[in-house]
Amino acid sequence: MGLALSCMQDASATTLGQAPDFTIRDINSQPYTLSDHRGQVVVINFWATWCAPCITELPHLNKLHMGYAGLGKPVQVLAISVDEARQGSAVKAHVKSRGYKFTVVHDKETSIVPQYIPSKAIPYTVIVDQEGNIVYTKNGYTPGDEDKFYHVIESLLND
Repeated sequence: MGLALSCMQDASATTLGQAPDFTIRDINSQPYTLSDHRGQVVVINFWATWCAPCITELPHLNKLHMGYAGLGKPVQVLAISVDEARQGSAVKAHVKSRGYKFTVVHDKETSIVPQYIPSKAIPYTVIVDQEGNIVYTKNGYTPGDEDKFYHVIESLLND
């Protein structure tokens, strides 16, 4: 059964509860379990290779990831591709060609998407706090959104 997804430019932010846990292999075949990252702020971004706003947003997320990594801060970016299962090699090629350093997984079975994206529209960003709670969500991408991400992350790190 396929999952219909659309690409959005912008929408409003909301706050939700506990982040659903999941385990999935990244594009390098390493397992990734969200709950293993308690104690860290995790920025989860749902994207696809065919989504123009997603492709525009990813370099900003890489900069965010590299900035916090360079400071030794407990923040990581997890990019979840929602491309069709047969697009796995395209996802990996896209990420490698752009030199992204954050973790990328491909939700081939669409098992994670329905737990997080009520509208099924991407890009969709979720910020999970150190206790595993969703503290911020955002549909779409507008230049400057990353400033809000920094603000949310900084408030979590300074609590």
